[in-house]
Amino acid sequence: METQHKVYGKAARLWRFLRKSRLWFALGILCAVAMTALEMVAPQIVNFTVDNLLSGEELVLPAWLAGLVDAPALIAYLQDKLWLVAIAVIVTGAASVLCRFGNMYFNNKGGESMVKTIRDDLFSHIGRLPQSFYSQNKTGDLIQRSTSDVEMVKNFVAEQLVPLFRVIILLAVSLTVMFMMNPLLALVPLCFVPIVLTYSLVFRAQISKHFEACDICEAELSSITQENLTGVRVVRAFGRERSEIEKFDRKNKEYGDRNVRLTWLFTWFWIVGDFFSGMQVLAVLGVGTYMCVAHGMELGDLLAFVSYNAMMLWPVRSLGRIVSEMSKAGVALGRINDILNTDPELQTQEVKEPDFKGDIVFDHVSFRYEAEGAQILEDVSFSVKGGSVIGIMGGTGSGKSTLMGLLDRLYELEDGSITIGGVPIGQIDRAELHRRVGYVLQDTYLFSGTIAENICMGTDGMDMDEVKHAAGVACFDGAVSEFKEGYETFVGERGVTLSGGQKQRCSIARMLAMRPDIMIFDDSLSAVDSETDATIRRALRREFENCTVILISHRITTLSHADKIVVLDEGRVAEMGTHEELVAKGGIYSRVCSMQGRDEVQSEGEVTA
Repeated sequence: METQHKVYGKAARLWRFLRKSRLWFALGILCAVAMTALEMVAPQIVNFTVDNLLSGEELVLPAWLAGLVDAPALIAYLQDKLWLVAIAVIVTGAASVLCRFGNMYFNNKGGESMVKTIRDDLFSHIGRLPQSFYSQNKTGDLIQRSTSDVEMVKNFVAEQLVPLFRVIILLAVSLTVMFMMNPLLALVPLCFVPIVLTYSLVFRAQISKHFEACDICEAELSSITQENLTGVRVVRAFGRERSEIEKFDRKNKEYGDRNVRLTWLFTWFWIVGDFFSGMQVLAVLGVGTYMCVAHGMELGDLLAFVSYNAMMLWPVRSLGRIVSEMSKAGVALGRINDILNTDPELQTQEVKEPDFKGDIVFDHVSFRYEAEGAQILEDVSFSVKGGSVIGIMGGTGSGKSTLMGLLDRLYELEDGSITIGGVPIGQIDRAELHRRVGYVLQDTYLFSGTIAENICMGTDGMDMDEVKHAAGVACFDGAVSEFKEGYETFVGERGVTLSGGQKQRCSIARMLAMRPDIMIFDDSLSAVDSETDATIRRALRREFENCTVILISHRITTLSHADKIVVLDEGRVAEMGTHEELVAKGGIYSRVCSMQGRDEVQSEGEVTA
């Protein structure tokens, strides 16, 4: 029984991202509401001052307030102390500034909290994805989705989506107050709202299409950069600098051209928005002036109305901006969601604990990487006796590494079965399987850190004596002693400061430090000489005599003393037996043995004796 991975839409995924940030954003919205209310008060103070205090117009209070306040006495008092009105304006403005600060602080706090949640989710999920995912996606693209796209989503939520509440409140309150003051004049700015929203939606479709193309192009540019940085030695060795620079230049020019087109769209978007904003201001001033002259509208009302219209310009423009930015954030969120919706490696619910020292049985195993892809393995069957040494040989593409990847569950088995100690690998806890099955990959990878850190990375609480012992079994201790800093020697990214043989032996020591029950060497002795190869295998026999060892190699001297040798050819088992039996058959193994030289095999026997 396997656990099911839940798939979310973009809106539901965004809500999950907000799960640890909702309080911060809620506080930001409250500050925005308070700031909006305070901004509504300022024009009313101006209106009251001009019409009632300076012009002497009678103050008409609501019925519920008229019985509590003596209007003529209040007017006379404030006319005598106008400085109180100035203080009221200052206090209102100061309170508005404090609310604005709170709004910005809480939004930024929520935004950073949300970014941490997104990155934690992404990193955790990417680490649980199957090997096939990495084969189909470029590293540069994944890095961009985890950085630029995450920032795009954060900026939209913190700077656009949360402020949307303030925009809606400000727009609703402004229109309400304007209709209460003069319903006819309020219709003028209201007419511009659907116009702005309509053209924003039209632009949104174009902006979304161009931004997605721009984002993909940037990811390809990141991939080219990442590949050249990690493969710089290969580029230089083959004199490909000019070719790689030209490839980067072409992609960089394409990215620049796409950005120019996107900027051109945004330029027109804001030009059109400025035009409608200017027309709205002119229309309100024109109609308002006419109503003051022809219909006796009070000057204070017009000034307050103009202030509310100015306040309304920002939310109307913001609605257009939010709609356009939504397209960019939607693309970024979709690219992030594509990763998070990818099914991770399935976790086994019905876990069984096998005897990892028992036999390993491959029973009619067939495999292909994709449904329509070529068959990599076909009807492969053989067994590995617990505690024995088995060799696997085959040409390039014969399925050797794929077979071991299936044993370690780097790929999910589709046809046939693989059992360890009688238990199917699908019923073994994956983490336990990886801990008990040591795997030295053909492509050795060391992390940026010290030699000691690389050796003990698969274990917890390992002391230096154990590190040195593992290195000694891997014939690496002597090489480390020649370094000035010893085991504290810092190796660069991917272990570039070490030779190929040193990297392989360091990888072997890292695997041996785990003390697994099953050890897989996937052509991981190819960069060491035959004598070192034999010394390592002799040490393995001595230190790990009860462990099952699987050796994948093209070198006959590495395989000749295995208890059993399996020869793969085009995904099938072509031959199987001991070294002597396979030589006597005169098949593939015998021909390879003849090409590599019997003398080398015989001398190897003398070394291991």
